[in-house]
Amino acid sequence: MSAPRTADRTRVDLAEFLRSRRERLSPEEVGLPAGSRRRTPGLRREEVAALAGVGLSWYTWLEQGRDISVSATFLDNLSRTLKLDATERRHLFLLAHQRLPPEPGKTWCTVPALVHRLMADLPLRPAYVLNLRWDVLAWNAAADRVFGFSGLPADRRNLLWMLFTSPAMRELFNPWDEQALQILSSFRRDFVRATQDPDIAALVKDLEKASPDFRDWWRQQDIHGPCQGIRHLHIDAVGHVVFEHTTLTIDEDRHLRLVYYAAKEGSSQGAAFEQWLQEEPVLV
Repeated sequence: MSAPRTADRTRVDLAEFLRSRRERLSPEEVGLPAGSRRRTPGLRREEVAALAGVGLSWYTWLEQGRDISVSATFLDNLSRTLKLDATERRHLFLLAHQRLPPEPGKTWCTVPALVHRLMADLPLRPAYVLNLRWDVLAWNAAADRVFGFSGLPADRRNLLWMLFTSPAMRELFNPWDEQALQILSSFRRDFVRATQDPDIAALVKDLEKASPDFRDWWRQQDIHGPCQGIRHLHIDAVGHVVFEHTTLTIDEDRHLRLVYYAAKEGSSQGAAFEQWLQEEPVLV
């Protein structure tokens, strides 16, 4: 059985982690002259303290594992000084017993090949990948059959844009108002994480011009409860189908998520939906 993670032990872990990250950096990497009389590898404590904007004594106490409090602002400065990646930054905050501030949201990402393979292995389960802006980056054949992603230009292949501007999506999500409000609330939580991203801000502005419903609801600032994982879709060839759905994080740092739909078990419409997916689509 592992030893309990006491405050004393955590401070020791924090001290060792800081020292290891300081020693792996060269002066040149942080814009300092190399010098010729360095007895130890990496940066000196006084150099890290100066770059992070704190006093030498205070930083020395921190690296010695003393019981001192640190702020989230200082930890962010220290993360940049030590050139920590996202995983190391998260680890630093955990060791310092600080709540991790959200990293600035990014809307760019690339879908790994393995995720494409995963979706292809789900012929009866509509699945697609979203980024933080809710652009639909990849999908399987079942999702394309239901949502028609491949028939849209790439710059309009955005789930929120489709939901609020496409008459076909209003027919598909039935009832539309209730589900659109819930989906908009979910998007608003992502918007808060990426308010400085010009792409996501541009999407909101475009939607305010294109959809009166979006404009009115967006400005009301209503926040609904968490999604219950149920979607009601009307598929012309099948009728009303109830789906269970969930969202799986497949790349936390790049905000990549897989959305997975499954027709509710035990329903005649669910069985009819799966049968419909196995039929050849009718070309119009």
